[in-house]
Amino acid sequence: MIGKNQTVISEFVLLGLPIDPDQRDLFYALFLVVYVTTIVGNLLIIVLIRLDSHLHTPMYLFLSNLSFSDLCFSSVTMPKLLQNMQSQVPSIPYAGCLTQIYFFLFFGDLGSFLLVAMAYDRYVAICFPLHYTTIMSPKLCVFLVVLSWVLTMFHAMLHTLLMARLWFCADNTIPHFFCDMSALLKLACSDTQVNELVIFIMGGLVLVIPFLLIIMSYAQIVSSILKVPSARGIRKACSTCGSHLSVVSLFYGTVIGLYLCPSTNNSTVKETVMAAMYTVVTPMLNPFIYSLRNRDMKGALGRVFCRMKITFFV
Repeated sequence: MIGKNQTVISEFVLLGLPIDPDQRDLFYALFLVVYVTTIVGNLLIIVLIRLDSHLHTPMYLFLSNLSFSDLCFSSVTMPKLLQNMQSQVPSIPYAGCLTQIYFFLFFGDLGSFLLVAMAYDRYVAICFPLHYTTIMSPKLCVFLVVLSWVLTMFHAMLHTLLMARLWFCADNTIPHFFCDMSALLKLACSDTQVNELVIFIMGGLVLVIPFLLIIMSYAQIVSSILKVPSARGIRKACSTCGSHLSVVSLFYGTVIGLYLCPSTNNSTVKETVMAAMYTVVTPMLNPFIYSLRNRDMKGALGRVFCRMKITFFV
């Protein structure tokens, strides 16, 4: 029961990034450019995969979903961050905070599961090339995508409902630029043991298990290459897996550093900066990684532009 002298909090104040007031306009312009680049880059990948028939393969089905996930993941935090950087009172309503938590978890976890599906696709392509089209059937690919969406939906809903049962009555200041669950739990006036236990258990399932599955896939790929070592095979494996491995390293490197390997003197500034890397920088870099390191994407871009030129002049 809430005492008569206690006030239930209806909104939170987001302290944002540790930026000097004199440099706020500069960082606002920088983050705006990053956000626009993220949107345009990921939309370009989705459109290219949609328009070019050469990219209608399992790998690019997963990639188009990953690009959509990155686009939405960035949109969960960036618009509010940009708005608060220009606001005198950088606040977010209680309902808006819960909504942000849900979609942050949803699209963050979705990216993790899609990376596993992409790793399995690369494993089949290199270790079982003659059976690739049989194993990676359209039915299996759609199933993997739908399964990723359904699992992340339930996981995000679980944490959001557990967070909604808590009540907040004292401090309403979140030392972050978005509604981070760990920061919110520190502000709760009710018991948070159940939330912390579920975060620990589900965090292991959603982060550690997908990461181990990816490691196992690449271990099998390396083992398969070493059995019949050849310069051509190594080049093919690097060209096939290079982009995906770069994205995996970027994604899991920042997540593990932030959530699974906290420093002993866990500073709020360090956590906020690492979270910015994970939520702002990573979704922007993924389109560059897949476009600059991928011949198929470059070829698709050239073909689409050629068709556009022909259509324009005709």
